[in-house]
Amino acid sequence: MTRVKQFIDIHAHAYWKPSRAPYITKFYSTTQLLEAYDYYGIEKGVLLPVVNPEVYLPQTNEDILDMAAAYPDRFIPFCNIDPRSVKNDPTAPIDQVFQYYKDLGCKGIGEVMPNLEVMDPKVQNLFRCAEKVGLSVTYDGAAYKDNCFGLYDDPGLPQLEATLQKCPNLIILGHGPVFWSEIGKLDTLGVRGPVRGFDHYSVLRLPEGPIKEEGIMPKLLRKYPNLHLDLSDGTAYNALTRDPEYGPAFLEEFQDRAYFGTDLCSVGMEVPLVDTLWQWKDEGRISKEAFEKISRENAIRLLKL
Repeated sequence: MTRVKQFIDIHAHAYWKPSRAPYITKFYSTTQLLEAYDYYGIEKGVLLPVVNPEVYLPQTNEDILDMAAAYPDRFIPFCNIDPRSVKNDPTAPIDQVFQYYKDLGCKGIGEVMPNLEVMDPKVQNLFRCAEKVGLSVTYDGAAYKDNCFGLYDDPGLPQLEATLQKCPNLIILGHGPVFWSEIGKLDTLGVRGPVRGFDHYSVLRLPEGPIKEEGIMPKLLRKYPNLHLDLSDGTAYNALTRDPEYGPAFLEEFQDRAYFGTDLCSVGMEVPLVDTLWQWKDEGRISKEAFEKISRENAIRLLKL
């Protein structure tokens, strides 16, 4: 089946030579990712380098730049750096590193995933330096401070809010279970993020059912215009579709700051968001304007394509 190439993917991963080592995520190769893009009608996507050692085998920014150079009409490079890099110090001049990669064509920063607190001074230095050079940041969150990956935040996302206050000119793209679980008021805290079991594999339980009361996340969106929405992966899809009335209304309200994404990590993953967005547009549950913005126009504006 050939689909119209409508979408721009704000969140993708690829390796030149995907690892087959045990316990390591089997990422897409560039050709495999492009096959998935053609199937789903995705024109192009952002490649986010994985640099933190907590769960994946790190790759270099140069790998991402090389893949984007090989397929300039399909891939957009982001850069990334572990906040402990350079000097393992909260005064490390990583703004100079970001500026270097920005000059080489990188359009943003991420996916930031060290298992540190959002308010860790070294992480805050990363945000400050990103704001200084004018690049957005995409990060994944963690509900725990050990045995996982991602930036830790407390229930209610107070550390994210403090960062939004401290860096008002920095665009942060909210992503992952810790962020998306807060679309509704949490009944329990066990649905905030994955728990690593004793067999080395993770168990992820997501919030279910209609949203009876809004959570902190939509309130933060209304208060802080520098908070944007990365719609990639199953946690975002679950948040948007668990309540068939609230989800489309949420996208309609925040249509100027929402970005289609996939977060395809292993071959065979599905992207049900594609058909859902088309369906909601065709049924009038989201406007044509919102559909166009979310599927591609917001990414064109943010990334200056």
